[in-house]
Amino acid sequence: MSENQPNSKENKWKTIWEEISQPFIDLTKTSKAMLGINISYLIEGLTYFGIIGLLALFYNDFVGLDDIHAGWMVGFLTAGITISMLVLGAAVDLIGIRKSLLLSLFFILIGRIVLTAAPSLGETGLWNSGQVISLFGILGVVIGYGIYQPACYAAVKKLNTKKNAAMGYAMLYALMNLGGFLPGIISPPVRKSYGIDGVFWVFVGITVLGMLAIAVFVTKKAIADAQAIVKAEDGDEVEDEDELAAMTTKEKMKYYLKNFPLKDMRFLFFIFVLIPVQTLFAHNWLTLPQYTSRAFDGIVGDNFEFFVNLNPILIFVLTPMVTALTLKQSTYKMMIIGTMIMALPTFILATGPSFYTLMAYLIIMTIGEALWQPRFLQWVAEIAPKGMTGIYMGIGQFPWFLTKIVTALYSGWFLQNYVPADTPKDQLNTEYMWLIYGFIAIITPIGLLLARKWMIKGFKES
Repeated sequence: MSENQPNSKENKWKTIWEEISQPFIDLTKTSKAMLGINISYLIEGLTYFGIIGLLALFYNDFVGLDDIHAGWMVGFLTAGITISMLVLGAAVDLIGIRKSLLLSLFFILIGRIVLTAAPSLGETGLWNSGQVISLFGILGVVIGYGIYQPACYAAVKKLNTKKNAAMGYAMLYALMNLGGFLPGIISPPVRKSYGIDGVFWVFVGITVLGMLAIAVFVTKKAIADAQAIVKAEDGDEVEDEDELAAMTTKEKMKYYLKNFPLKDMRFLFFIFVLIPVQTLFAHNWLTLPQYTSRAFDGIVGDNFEFFVNLNPILIFVLTPMVTALTLKQSTYKMMIIGTMIMALPTFILATGPSFYTLMAYLIIMTIGEALWQPRFLQWVAEIAPKGMTGIYMGIGQFPWFLTKIVTALYSGWFLQNYVPADTPKDQLNTEYMWLIYGFIAIITPIGLLLARKWMIKGFKES
């Protein structure tokens, strides 16, 4: 027996390594179309998170709004994007991947130009012309993202084989977060030299590069080639882009109503119970920038964008590895474990602001996020009937809309009362604020755990 133990250990580690490495090997065979989408998603992660991380401060400094109203404007953008997905997600199913991506990025580009130029085009102050013009810019971005994100996730479903699908979703999520980390490197030197509006103009230019990536890589031929590969491996289960387009309007409406997911109470519970833990996502841009810039001195306070954006780079590193290791675990189990790990470190911040508590929060929270978020997105996309991935992604994101609205309504109040600007650091009360946020976030894993038996009875696993 003792002679076999080394071989047994060796085989065990070999199996683990194969489980980690094989999905990455499979992913290297991605199509030209998916390469273009991945590049675009990386760029959009950079521009989206780069702008949103500075947006409240932009409204403070350039539009003349206080913390509460600046928070509302950020909430209008983030919540608007999610409700836009609900309304416009079906456009992806109707006009196809390439047209959807190019149209959405055109709206995003125009919106960012208008938003950035708004302070110089109008008068500053609450509800003055500068703020009104900026709202039109936000509207353009909202419309664009309402189509863009469902289009990208629909593309993963349509252009990847079953074997590659899980890692396709994980990599898309990871690349977005890698893009979300890059502003922490790009933004500080540009902001210090040219201001926040200078940073926004740089991101306008980068948006154009994302459009070029789609135009060059995601051609009709590239999409057809990718679907041919999927059909060769998966047979007739491949989703044909023209399948829904061939239906009459009456047939489409009948098909949509028949397969509408809101009839399923388990589906509704599953997406709505995530709201409490998702508030931590919203605090990444509604609270963390102000918290780190006001409660910290030295390197953290001076370079707050870098520390606020550590979560995305950690997600980029951890998500593919975690996905590869947990592919065989049930989605519901990973949802409970992941949301619990994500919620608990909020209580660490309740012990007070320090470099170590901030880093502990960011690292542990990110591990939790990597465990559950990509699996949830995959599950929503995979259960969608043929031709309805876009609308399913939109409906699956609807609670995220509510999260952004609700969190934006109270985050400014908490900042003004517990982390106000121009206040000595020893007079701040960040501990109580994060304690409340911790109690909110922990509702999700507790709810998932209590409903486990009811949910598993008819739960559709991806």
